[in-house]
Amino acid sequence: MSKSAAVVNFAPTKGSVEVRELDRPTIGPDDVLLEVANVGVCGSDLHQWTADHSWPVNYPVVLGHEFGGVITEVGASVTGWREGDRVVSETAAIIDQSNPMSRRGLYNLDPTRKGFGYGVDGAMTKYVRVPSRILHRVPDNLLFERACLTEPCCVAYNAVVRNARIEPGDRVVVLGPGTIGILCAAMARLCGAEVALVGLEADRQRLEIAKGYGCTAIIGDATEWALERDGLGCDGVIDAAGASVTLQIALKLVRPAGWISKVGWGPQPLGFNLDPLVQKNVTLQGSFSHNWPIWERVIAMLSSGQLDVGPIIGGVWPLEQWHEAFEKMHRGEVVKAVLRPA
Repeated sequence: MSKSAAVVNFAPTKGSVEVRELDRPTIGPDDVLLEVANVGVCGSDLHQWTADHSWPVNYPVVLGHEFGGVITEVGASVTGWREGDRVVSETAAIIDQSNPMSRRGLYNLDPTRKGFGYGVDGAMTKYVRVPSRILHRVPDNLLFERACLTEPCCVAYNAVVRNARIEPGDRVVVLGPGTIGILCAAMARLCGAEVALVGLEADRQRLEIAKGYGCTAIIGDATEWALERDGLGCDGVIDAAGASVTLQIALKLVRPAGWISKVGWGPQPLGFNLDPLVQKNVTLQGSFSHNWPIWERVIAMLSSGQLDVGPIIGGVWPLEQWHEAFEKMHRGEVVKAVLRPA
């Protein structure tokens, strides 16, 4: 059986990632074998590399859950797909089909769900086994190096469109100028909002990218911008930062009867008073992952050019140069690194 290079996270200690040669996966009757064209590096890949993640990992595991490629083999029970089809894949590799969340179409909220790159082997390799139920067709005009970023775009769509209530003319603050924060800001602009993206001095380069999406870039305190219209605060806050303390900032910035959509993970204890949430009558909404209809919407937006992910792509690296790509993202030199396994 042929072997392929793979970027493997092999232990729960810092730096436990290396390239290993692995056998080509064997597929089941409901699976396809995908030859990976491009795979995006996610912040969660970096967190597993630096061992400061807050989710269980099935070691050793191939990293990578933002990917697209071409079908090279089709399982015996698969219908509607054939070899040569250009596809991207969702992340919900394993779900319980009988779980009440799955039966509602909200399989992303199935507590037993396991995803690529931590629960099962991901796509930082040449071939990956994918259940056919989570495939989406990629139009010929959409390059794989952009199509592979469908997943983070879907995270942003869910946080901004499905789990917030933006109306044209709203003023919205986005906290955290990482990939998800920038995409949330771009998505909020598409919804018709005035948007400010907030970061630190070290985020200046990322904030410049957000200006290209029509956003106001703010380093440090966004209070003045939030209060500018009538002194009450902004209509909504999207918390896309990876720290719990930003929720306290969101509560200060949002107006009475406003909303907060929290999509950023922050494992630290809160350590502050939540009374402002009550006093202001604020809606606090968590947002996790995505499901099938969101993917279809986002692919349509990417292929039509309505949503352009080009500005956030800092480069495409061969798989063997994964460490350089990880380092550049970790140091903030690029927003999004993309790997090319072939």
